[in-house]
Amino acid sequence: MRYLIIGLGIYGENLARDLTAMGHEVIGADRSQSHVEALKEYISTVYLIDSTEESQLSVLPLRNVDLVIVAIGENFGASIKTVALLKKAGVEHIYARAIDTLHEAILESFNIDRIITPEQRAAADLTHELELGIAIETLPVDMNNVVINFSAPEFFLGLSYAGLRKKLSDDFNLTLVAAARPQDKTNILGIKRPALEVIDMEGTPAPSVERGDRLTIFGSRKRIRDLCHKIG
Repeated sequence: MRYLIIGLGIYGENLARDLTAMGHEVIGADRSQSHVEALKEYISTVYLIDSTEESQLSVLPLRNVDLVIVAIGENFGASIKTVALLKKAGVEHIYARAIDTLHEAILESFNIDRIITPEQRAAADLTHELELGIAIETLPVDMNNVVINFSAPEFFLGLSYAGLRKKLSDDFNLTLVAAARPQDKTNILGIKRPALEVIDMEGTPAPSVERGDRLTIFGSRKRIRDLCHKIG
């Protein structure tokens, strides 16, 4: 796919590098000479422009990319004006980064494809990580519900999966969606590396929670917080 990223600060630069590493064509744009210089050897094309100026924005290949990502974060006004100008230019698919709830609310009024909130998501993940003492990933489902994925804490070790599923449901109104366990897999070069494999929680003999298992749980944010407090 072909992406245009406007705003090449820390977030935009890393996004551009990662998408390029995955084999996508990435075009970048920023009004900072240093940001442009940092990426010009790594991505397809980089433009030194001010995206809040309609005449400068028009030089970008807006019609020839699959998605435009406005990664501007710190300059609230520049982000909003850039999105407004992209909509005016008839760009169909836009993602935009929001740095706070007000920024997000304004972006919602433009009816763009997706609003990205990396700071909020990272903060939520870190909050749960500090509470549980383990690394955790979250996926918001809506304003009130979330899916979390984390390594099984000491609190759960030794429980049968049937028992854990019942405990989560009865005590916290949470649903254990899936569990996975690292297993040694041999690649085509004969090298063994651990890879997660889904656990049959209904299997015979009944499997129990082991150290290193990854759990995926669905439920409300409040119930997740209750679980974190209990485990913590």
